[in-house]
Amino acid sequence: MVNVAVMGAGSWGTTLAKVFADAGQKVRLWARRPEMAETINSQHRNMDYLPEVALPESIVTTTDPAEALEDAAIVVFGVPSQTLRSNVEAWAKHLPDDATLVSISKGVETSTLQRMSEVIAAAADVSPDHVAVLSGPNLAKEIADEQAAATVIACSDEERAKRVQAAVATPYLRPYTNTDVIGAEIGGACKNVIALACGMASGKGLGNNTIATLITRGLAEITRLGTALGADPFTFSGLAGLGDLVATCNSTLSRNRTFGYRLGQGGTLEEAKAATNGQVAEGVYSSESIYRLAQDAGVEMPLTEAVYGVCHRGVNVDDMVVALMGRTKKSE
Repeated sequence: MVNVAVMGAGSWGTTLAKVFADAGQKVRLWARRPEMAETINSQHRNMDYLPEVALPESIVTTTDPAEALEDAAIVVFGVPSQTLRSNVEAWAKHLPDDATLVSISKGVETSTLQRMSEVIAAAADVSPDHVAVLSGPNLAKEIADEQAAATVIACSDEERAKRVQAAVATPYLRPYTNTDVIGAEIGGACKNVIALACGMASGKGLGNNTIATLITRGLAEITRLGTALGADPFTFSGLAGLGDLVATCNSTLSRNRTFGYRLGQGGTLEEAKAATNGQVAEGVYSSESIYRLAQDAGVEMPLTEAVYGVCHRGVNVDDMVVALMGRTKKSE
């Protein structure tokens, strides 16, 4: 049995708390709001995010980060990417020595253009090989419902990746390991942007040919960026690349696709936010940071640039489609 702390009780953090508990680990879940912690402890349900899912009674939920982190061998950070640094800095003094820190946030920090593992290593003042990334086609609701799925644990220290792999393996979630942290993170961050584009296309009433084109060309530009930053290009044909991209671009459970769908229907950013339970999709923030990252790396990412234009420069979705289709003809 391994002590696991999950810091964040959103849908994905709560789901992973369930998975670790089902795998036989001792799990403490940190929640920001006392009423949520009380409800999870007493009713064993997260009524805000996963009301229909029964959680293991063994999960202990607390609002005290020190209590959650005590003696944890694995610490999972499940807070939004743009607040990850401030949260980890606040928790750093409570982090156990030699704990493996696991990022499940998918994004690039807007202020620094750092990947989430880089943010964690800096904020917690730990070596990068102490930080792992969990990524893949992991729609929280489906995994919480124990539908068969797979995920990737990426860490430059393969032994740490294997320890997390053993701790999270269940009959319904099969974890694989990888040492390509850059590839796993770039794939996870960029797929949210492409999912916004797919949602916009669906909202416009465009069909399967369009979505297939966006996914395929989206994968091409993700691979270009990842390779330029030092990733293994083969990572993008795996679960953390293509797998995550396909799931997020096609599923109605995807917040990014849903957000984009509302924009494609002609909605404003605020209306799209209302359609996703008052939350801005991660891809909206990532479209800016990834666009800037691509500019710095000298990598062409036309889909990302188009989504950035819609979300941050007031470009109309119709104009975005016209601009993409009118680009210079070239070899694939």
